Amino acid sequence: MRIGKLTENALKRSVLKLIKTEFKDKVSAAVGADCAFSESKKVYSAVATYAMDASDIGYYAVLKAANSLIAQGITPDHADVSILLNEETEEKRLKEIVRDCIEGCKASGTVYAGGHTEVTTAVSRPVITATCVGYKVEDIIGKPKAGQALVISKWVGLEGTALLAKEKKQDLTGKYPASFINDAIGFKDYMRIESEAAVAIKSGVSAIHDLSNGGVFAGLWEMGERAGCGLKVDLKSIPLRQETVEICEFYEINPYQLLSGGALLFATDDGEKLVENLKMAGIPAALIGFLQEGNRKDIINEDESRFLEMPQADEIHKILG
Repeated sequence: MRIGKLTENALKRSVLKLIKTEFKDKVSAAVGADCAFSESKKVYSAVATYAMDASDIGYYAVLKAANSLIAQGITPDHADVSILLNEETEEKRLKEIVRDCIEGCKASGTVYAGGHTEVTTAVSRPVITATCVGYKVEDIIGKPKAGQALVISKWVGLEGTALLAKEKKQDLTGKYPASFINDAIGFKDYMRIESEAAVAIKSGVSAIHDLSNGGVFAGLWEMGERAGCGLKVDLKSIPLRQETVEICEFYEINPYQLLSGGALLFATDDGEKLVENLKMAGIPAALIGFLQEGNRKDIINEDESRFLEMPQADEIHKILG
């Protein structure tokens, strides 16, 4: 199988089908759903895994798992973290990872409740898996549908840009000013999404999707699959920071397929009103397109149109994989 996020067909065939067969009346799991939940207990959980030897991966793993709950209006209660290390890993690296996880818990308002740590020959680099659990009495947000607007908060590619800028700072400062790269590293501070999720839920959105693995293109595909329809999106309307554009050009990677934690994708009846509400709360946002009847998933770039492909492996693996 390919590196990175499992393909949608493989996910449906070898994971979701088996889960639904065995636990169809007890657990919810689907393409495009940011978390799973038990109907009988109203217990919600979300998992995030990072398999790369990079700074801050514990932070990103915990925050991504927590964000997946928060995006559905669920308050995280605690996080369990599994850490797998290879034999060459020194103990000081383990401490760094645990400190990163604790930082992620503090940032998301949750508690590091323990987990599992193991040194094994099964991995060649650190593998961090964070599981966040939360609770909520009310039902979660509903289902998106054709005709609804698609809105993005902040900018896409923030997470991948911050990781690349920190890990490849020496390479990048050979072309760009140190202040420019430091600004990109600072994108880590944009990972929290509580404020925009709260505004969106209050605004009555139909669905929220936490963008991360595979970038905005993967998120758009998954939103369409969740809605059971197509979509039409204006590529130029998708918000990008210049730092992301420059770093992606430097490494010849696609910013629309780059880790995008910190950005949320919304489906809503009134996209302009949601953008206005988010901006009033000090959160950048943009209306980028609409869900549409049928199966066509169109990306419009000025006079050109292309079909959105099924989610591809995240571009970050080409550089830090």
